[in-house]
Amino acid sequence: MSALARFFNAMGKEVSGYDKTRTPLTDELEAEGIKIHFEENANQLKDKLNVQNWTTENSLIVYTPAVPKSHSEYVLINDLGLNIKKRAEVLGLLTEQAHTIAVAGTHGKTTTSSLIAHILRTAGIDCSAFLGGITKNYNTNLLLSSDLKLRTSNEELRTPIVVEADEYDRSFLTLHPYIAVITSLDADHLDIYGDKKQMDEAYSKFASQVKSGGKLIVNKNVEDHLSYVGLYSSYSISKVADFYAKNIKIENGSYIYDIVTPDAVLEKVTLGLPGLHNVENSVAATAVAFQMKISSENIRKALKTFEGAKRRFDYQVKNDRVVYIDDYAHHPEELRACISSVKQMYPGKKVTGIFQPHLYTRTRDFADGFAESLDLLDECILLDIYPARELPIEGVTSTMLLNKMKSKNKMLCSKSELLNELNKRKLEVLLTLGAGDIDTFVEPIKKELLKKYN
Repeated sequence: MSALARFFNAMGKEVSGYDKTRTPLTDELEAEGIKIHFEENANQLKDKLNVQNWTTENSLIVYTPAVPKSHSEYVLINDLGLNIKKRAEVLGLLTEQAHTIAVAGTHGKTTTSSLIAHILRTAGIDCSAFLGGITKNYNTNLLLSSDLKLRTSNEELRTPIVVEADEYDRSFLTLHPYIAVITSLDADHLDIYGDKKQMDEAYSKFASQVKSGGKLIVNKNVEDHLSYVGLYSSYSISKVADFYAKNIKIENGSYIYDIVTPDAVLEKVTLGLPGLHNVENSVAATAVAFQMKISSENIRKALKTFEGAKRRFDYQVKNDRVVYIDDYAHHPEELRACISSVKQMYPGKKVTGIFQPHLYTRTRDFADGFAESLDLLDECILLDIYPARELPIEGVTSTMLLNKMKSKNKMLCSKSELLNELNKRKLEVLLTLGAGDIDTFVEPIKKELLKKYN
């Protein structure tokens, strides 16, 4: 949502909006001239923004399905019959006449799309990008090409646009990309899809929407789940595919490996980003780069200089005494990937994880998977479930999750006691994990650790 807000602000439009929680990102948006309020208040729309004067011709309301339909401001805007569209619909309209590269998947979207954009920019291609996280190389989630900045009509854009294709609420079906990537297809959002089969069908539909002459690139692990009958390229980190990694080693905290392609082998590439799952994301991005005819030299340079996205295996503290990593992981497979990579990089170190479950339905649907992944930690601290758009579900709590875990080193903790609890412990490697408001603790935790482990 913030990338779209930034886009319309850059186009000279008057932009305002609501968010549930103030964050460093909302502070940045306000500094850029975007008006934001944090109290759900329909009267405020009337009094401060004169919503009664808005028309379908002079206004556009963009919303995310994360906002409940009962939200008083949504109700007011809907009752006024104004021009209201989902975020994905607007993204679909903006990219309709563009060479769009869309990255879909249960996990890996933000890192893969950010890396694709970085490869393009490294190769001198003036791309645009609407990203789901703040890419560290550019310190933004929005990149604008010169022709998108100057665009005045719906003519075809000369430069590519990289976007995340969000599967929630089938939003990605508004996109018709020239190149599409599917990174993973683990069950998620079953409150929307009902079951995994319907989710697979939606991804198959997305795959079929690649434009004529375009390219579909899929993870080898998901190809059997798609009922797609066209041509595509596969990629993998563990299996032979059209594009795959081999000879993976860790040297001085960095992954060094070979990427095998249909035409050549890129030997001993270095990835600037930690995490074995990110090696796999880099193979997907390389497959896109080959489709775009980008040179091996530029691919190598981009992989080595890529710094990742905030809240994706994001180092906060890294010294001889303690390591602190923050990650957005909120699905059992994401937790497993993150924790496994940390244990591989820091063998023999005690790994302590703080996890905030996200959504009651997701916690209910994947409780056993969450328990198994969290048991990989040496110590686990569980916060209460972050509800987002949902109301509580009876019996679905962090206590339920704790009881399913086999680990003996586990506990529940309130947010108000979290910093005190951490101060009691001798920490070696610390992870904060989750997609709720756990990110508001990152700076306070970082500050305490730097004070304690100087």
